[in-house]
Amino acid sequence: MWKGYKHLEFLWDVLVLASTSFGGPQVHMALFLKRLVQEKKYIDEHELFEIHALCSVLPGPTSTQVLTAIGYKRGGAGLAYLTTIIWISPAVFVMTLAAFGMTFLRNREIIHYVLPVGVGLILQAGWFMAQKVISGPLYVMIFLVTLLIGIGFPNPFIFPLVLLLGGTISSLNYKKFPRQNKHKMVIPWANFHLFWGFLVFLALLGHFTDYFPIRIFENFYRNGSLVFGGGQVLAPVLFTEFVEFKKLLSADDFLTGMALSQSLPGPVFALTSYLGVLLMKDYGVWGELMGSAIGALGVFLPGTFMIFFVYRIWGQLKQYRFIRASLAGIQATSVGLTMVAVYTFVNPMIVKGDFVDVGVLAITFVLAQYTQIPSIILFSLALLAGIILF
Repeated sequence: MWKGYKHLEFLWDVLVLASTSFGGPQVHMALFLKRLVQEKKYIDEHELFEIHALCSVLPGPTSTQVLTAIGYKRGGAGLAYLTTIIWISPAVFVMTLAAFGMTFLRNREIIHYVLPVGVGLILQAGWFMAQKVISGPLYVMIFLVTLLIGIGFPNPFIFPLVLLLGGTISSLNYKKFPRQNKHKMVIPWANFHLFWGFLVFLALLGHFTDYFPIRIFENFYRNGSLVFGGGQVLAPVLFTEFVEFKKLLSADDFLTGMALSQSLPGPVFALTSYLGVLLMKDYGVWGELMGSAIGALGVFLPGTFMIFFVYRIWGQLKQYRFIRASLAGIQATSVGLTMVAVYTFVNPMIVKGDFVDVGVLAITFVLAQYTQIPSIILFSLALLAGIILF
């Protein structure tokens, strides 16, 4: 009974985070550290950073995978699935409503200041994480190399290669880690087979049936299987596929959803529910609701399959010193990619001369760094300013 109560308490904390964690995956880690580690002590700080490093090298939504892994650690597969559902539900619900209410969102200027506030929070979260994980010259070098590569080659598919590079460089430092008695690895392959099996099955089914809902399910699942680095990476990939290549959505509709997803708590990947509704607009209300479910399931399933597979063998992988040594490099790389994301958003502001936006970003960073003002207040002020001015 007591154990069940503890699980309910944990799920309540996940719901609170899902309803208040504004700012994207980089900000989520700082909030996870505060609530799950410092306040509730569900896991310790080292475990959280270790899980984050592990999830960073997997495809899919990093924040969602981190919480799923924590849920699995505390209560097994059942609690892990409940954790995932509760974490994604508020954002999916709001993005679905937003897609139904598109006529009220045509004036995207209303949410103009949401983006600079979000980027300011990402910058503050990156600074916070840097102080935690960049602890020596080797990791400073990995951070700087990540910055140079990320800015010089702005391609989403470079992210997993950079993470691999950072982990490889750091793994050379393996001699500083103590040896452990090695045991024969026992690998449960079921979830890995689900991961690639769904990918192949959906591709074949979509090809031979040409049924539109199955085809877009395959599109979302494929992108969820191949994207590393969070919603900021997923959005441009989906824009290329659905707007530029297949021309199934207008640029304005897509960008409205993207801006709105940045202003909501929870996973930015919930953007796919919004897109699913718009893609299924010719199928009536029930079809649009099915589109929301298709978008959410398609993008979140592959990452869930992968974290279930990898986390179950994580204890066995850690017996190798080079694996443990690689984690610090992956963490430093993740901080570097966070700063690359900041640069990606800030550079257009400077090029266009939007120095008011840059000022909003800077003020947000200072307030987040030196005050206890909740991020929801900062986003609310941004929305209020947009309503008044535009």
